[in-house]
Amino acid sequence: MDQNEFQEPSDSDKEIVNFVVNHCDRWRDWRDVNCLTDWLEYERIFNGEWDAQDKTRESERSRIVTPATQQAVETRHAEIMEAIFGQGEFFDIQDDIRDVNGSPLDVAAIKAQLMEDFKVDKIRKSIDQIELLAEIYGTGIGEIVVKTEKVFVPATQAIPGQVGQAAIGVVEQDRIAVKIVPVNPRNFLFDPNGTSIDDCMGVAIEKYVSIHKVVKGQEEGIYRKVKVGTDSMDTDLEPTQEVSQYEDDKVKLLTYYGLVPREYLEQLENEENGEVEDLFPEDSIQDEYSDLVEAIVVIANDGVLLKAEKNPYMMKDRPILAYQDDTVPNRLLGRGTVEKAYNSQKAIDAQVRSHLDSLALTTSPMMAMDATRLPRGAKFEVKPGKAILTNGNPNEILFPFKFGNTDGSNLTTAKEFERMLLMATGTLDSQGMITAVSRDAGQGGISMATASIIKKYKRTLVNFQEDFMIPFITKAAYRYMQFDPERYPTVDMKFIPTAALGIIAREHEQQQFIALLQTLGPNTPVLPIILKGIMANSSLSNRFELIEMLDKMAVADPQAQQAAQMQQQLAMQLAQAQIAVQTTQAEQNKAEAQKLLTEAQLMPIELQAKSMAANTKNLPTDDALASKEFDKRVKVAELMLKEADIQNKAKIVEKQMTRQ
Repeated sequence: MDQNEFQEPSDSDKEIVNFVVNHCDRWRDWRDVNCLTDWLEYERIFNGEWDAQDKTRESERSRIVTPATQQAVETRHAEIMEAIFGQGEFFDIQDDIRDVNGSPLDVAAIKAQLMEDFKVDKIRKSIDQIELLAEIYGTGIGEIVVKTEKVFVPATQAIPGQVGQAAIGVVEQDRIAVKIVPVNPRNFLFDPNGTSIDDCMGVAIEKYVSIHKVVKGQEEGIYRKVKVGTDSMDTDLEPTQEVSQYEDDKVKLLTYYGLVPREYLEQLENEENGEVEDLFPEDSIQDEYSDLVEAIVVIANDGVLLKAEKNPYMMKDRPILAYQDDTVPNRLLGRGTVEKAYNSQKAIDAQVRSHLDSLALTTSPMMAMDATRLPRGAKFEVKPGKAILTNGNPNEILFPFKFGNTDGSNLTTAKEFERMLLMATGTLDSQGMITAVSRDAGQGGISMATASIIKKYKRTLVNFQEDFMIPFITKAAYRYMQFDPERYPTVDMKFIPTAALGIIAREHEQQQFIALLQTLGPNTPVLPIILKGIMANSSLSNRFELIEMLDKMAVADPQAQQAAQMQQQLAMQLAQAQIAVQTTQAEQNKAEAQKLLTEAQLMPIELQAKSMAANTKNLPTDDALASKEFDKRVKVAELMLKEADIQNKAKIVEKQMTRQ
């Protein structure tokens, strides 16, 4: 490229560069003072790197960095990733009921196409890196990038003039790729007054890129053809802390997404066909912020304007996403696992390093000697087979000694701090035991501790889904609809997350399903439903095939259904027959009781009749004697009837009590 072809920066270019750079400098100063030192140490803790400024005391010599925080970060990271991608599909699409153009077929096709494009663009790998950065620094940040890529597709073409013959080769095609690029928080600038990406006046990403990428962008017309050189190094922008950073052929690129004064954008002024009317005095603060538009500005080496345009996306949204690993209210930056474990980690390192420093004094051989009685120029050292020359008795000149024994309580204390660290982060220890439960806890305590850990993971998962995953899928779909309308027709739809359970929660629910199955037994009618739930929560690669087989088993053949219906009818008839038998027996018992009651009531009358008949038989022939004998028999009969009546009434009462 000829230097004469370079564009000279105009006054508008300088104004917009000064506006963006001045704001970014103030934002960077605030971030560095409040966060940068801690972030660098968090990174060293996770990587297990020692630095002199990380000493816990001045006399410390050991440089070990214990892996407790590393384990906590990796455990939480693996659990969240398993919850998101463990079931295969991590999102679903809900068609808007007010959409008159869309249909379920459109939604299903778009979902399948999105899943395919996400696999090609390695979205899962990018999200894995973003979530890991969130665990370390507390905030996961991603930049949505739209590119046109060249792809080569195998194809067969007929050879002109030769019937039945074809040439095998490849065809070059253009493909719209929507990617999510992980952003280290140390490369991210934002308005400290904002509590979210959209709430900030602007956000920016600064990083080093190879100069050939900038030149390629200029050749393709993405960047303006201006003179760009290399920049001096700023180690804080590098992705990792290295001993020596590579400094050649690097350009510092600042990409700003946010509001800028409308008058600074020449393209917009041309579209408006006139000057923008000022509502406030020129030198006032209100004038600088009175008429702002959403724009994308790219600046190289803090002074060269490569690109400045109004937001080109149809939804006018910013292509930056951020979420908090652990919620900090009214703040954009979140709290990560390393920050929660920081104090315990420092205590563990202090105890272990103190123990190792003590071992250096108590295990290494030390010797006291009389230097005046050693040979002139002798170099004293102790090693196997070494001959030591002395001027006199060695027992009087040399004396080995130790500084005592190393106290093992340091390691015990370090284990207690490790337990506190695992409590602070809500993770599992290396033996897989729940930290919130004692070693001899029962199954109930284990279940309660597991539920507590699952709830903590659920909070992070909800933050990730609502603030990052679903907004990203929505923005990506809009990008495809705008730049690739042939493959993505415009359909009104709503994305919903499907990831809900990590591996710990999934195993916990599996145990509950199995316990329920053991309680109900294999003959329970809900057996297919329970088995389907177990298969749905499993991590088997063929779980969908197993679920399909269970569905087929649930829909049995007609003969089996008829046999099942007959069994049900027979069971119902048997139950009805048993009820009828019990009813008949009850009626029979009732009739017998009524019969006995009637007989008991008639018994006094019968006795009275028999008594009257007995009184009139075998009387004397003499009328006077007969009359006396008759009166005597009547009195005896009356006494017997009274006694029988009393006994009969007692029996009636007893029968009535029995019936009740």
